Amino acid sequence: MRYLHTMVRVADLDRSLDFYCAKLGLTEASRFDNAAGRFTLVFLAAPNDVEAVQAGRAPAVELTHNWDPEPYDGGRNFGHLAYEVDDIYAACQRLADGGVTINRPPRDGRMAFVRSPDGISIELLQKNAALAPAEPWSSMPNVGVW
Repeated sequence: MRYLHTMVRVADLDRSLDFYCAKLGLTEASRFDNAAGRFTLVFLAAPNDVEAVQAGRAPAVELTHNWDPEPYDGGRNFGHLAYEVDDIYAACQRLADGGVTINRPPRDGRMAFVRSPDGISIELLQKNAALAPAEPWSSMPNVGVW
């Protein structure tokens, strides 16, 4: 398992970048605009970690800006912790066997979400290419929120 990033939703991307970059001192390592999904992802790194973040060798802070305004109450502005796993099906099975609810099953062989006992959302991402869809995961519905 490898720690990837922490995601934080931001209401005003320019204001947030001013804080995280101009004031706190982080550096923009990459940006992804998704017009169809109406969001922008900006990955930030400490200045000495930019190349490592760009190469996927160091964790980042992911700012997620949804273009359509929404209130972020109840801690919704904090998105999730993300971890890369060698086998997403085995990781989910181990969690399920331990009594953990798989909130968003890895139907696509690539991504799943669970929650900590305190309600923190945890994203699990398959290392390298997605695994072939497999049961019971492919037909498993989402449970609760993630």
